[in-house]
Amino acid sequence: MSAAAGQITVPDRLTRSITAADPDGADRWLAGLPALVAGQLTRLGLTPDRVLDPGGSLSLVVYVHREDDLSPAVLKVSLRTPGTAHEPEALTTWAGRGAVLLLDAATPDPATTVLLLERLHGEIPLRSLAEPKAMLEATSLLHRLWVPALPDHPFPALTATALLARPLPAGAEALPVEAEPLLTEARETADALAASAAEEFLLHGDFHHGNVLAADRAPWLAIDPRPLVGERAYDLARLVLDRADTLVGSPGVPAAVRRRLHQLSEALDVDRERLRGWTLVRAVDLALAALTADRRSDAELYLEFAGAL
Repeated sequence: MSAAAGQITVPDRLTRSITAADPDGADRWLAGLPALVAGQLTRLGLTPDRVLDPGGSLSLVVYVHREDDLSPAVLKVSLRTPGTAHEPEALTTWAGRGAVLLLDAATPDPATTVLLLERLHGEIPLRSLAEPKAMLEATSLLHRLWVPALPDHPFPALTATALLARPLPAGAEALPVEAEPLLTEARETADALAASAAEEFLLHGDFHHGNVLAADRAPWLAIDPRPLVGERAYDLARLVLDRADTLVGSPGVPAAVRRRLHQLSEALDVDRERLRGWTLVRAVDLALAALTADRRSDAELYLEFAGAL
């Protein structure tokens, strides 16, 4: 192992999430990660500052300086999944307009994507603002990211078959009684919405306050897209679910949810009923993901939000 590789420590969170995402290949990918990162540092002429811990859920994130001009940057080495596979193409399409700027991209092996990115202020997410101000900034940014998909785009299409694919785990009988009917309704809603969509935009795919960071060349920029092509209501639905704990904890939850749906649909000229439907789908999907990760309290939170819809 090179000296540079010896400086690379894989965060525990990344080990757990990679193991959950790819149980068969996780050990091999994680074992080779320090040497792979060291090779990319050499290839790109980078000096590492520090590894971010916890960093990304599917990526090792290293703060670096470029050796040619000492400018700060970020090296992101990710497990390549269907959700992350087209991140370089999305960042190239946006070209820094509303999103972090891509400086270099490589695929050293079929399981890995390497990105060199401009450095943002990782310690200042949009979530650090009060909710009304954060929502205003988020909608302005999301409007910039939504660009019509070109005919020859490389991105996957939004389809119902890719959603709600996680089965309810063992012990589902301990869930709130509304879980099963909500899951059934969400699947039916996803089928109906996907079949009737009438627009094709490049979507961020995972747009929420935690995936927006303060920057120098713009107040706020988006990071970590899971790009796909589909209707805007799907993307906006993830933002509706932001700070769900605050909304669910407020008096009159159904009325509070309706107000947020109305405000966001009006702000971005998105059909309110389609936004409600996609929000239901994404809330149940997030609940299933939380159950898979043994985060039962998060699952119950998203199910309660879905029930309020």
